[in-house]
Amino acid sequence: MKTMTCKQLGGACDKKFHANTFEEMAELSKQHGKEMFQKSDEAHLKAMNNMKDLMKSPTDMQHWFVNKRNEFNAVPDNC
Repeated sequence: MKTMTCKQLGGACDKKFHANTFEEMAELSKQHGKEMFQKSDEAHLKAMNNMKDLMKSPTDMQHWFVNKRNEFNAVPDNC
């Protein structure tokens, strides 16, 4: 199991997520983002707008995902 923070995944806070795979980690981050969106959290909304801008370019978005996957793979296991 690995641990990453919201900020490490492109978000705005230090909430920690724990997952065994990058896909699980991305899903946890996505769910947290939805919660923060519903709360109209300003810092997270800004991070989401940055992500929306990134999504305008499929190449940039793919590059971002590859980098985040590599970061996840580099994180040592907690167990």
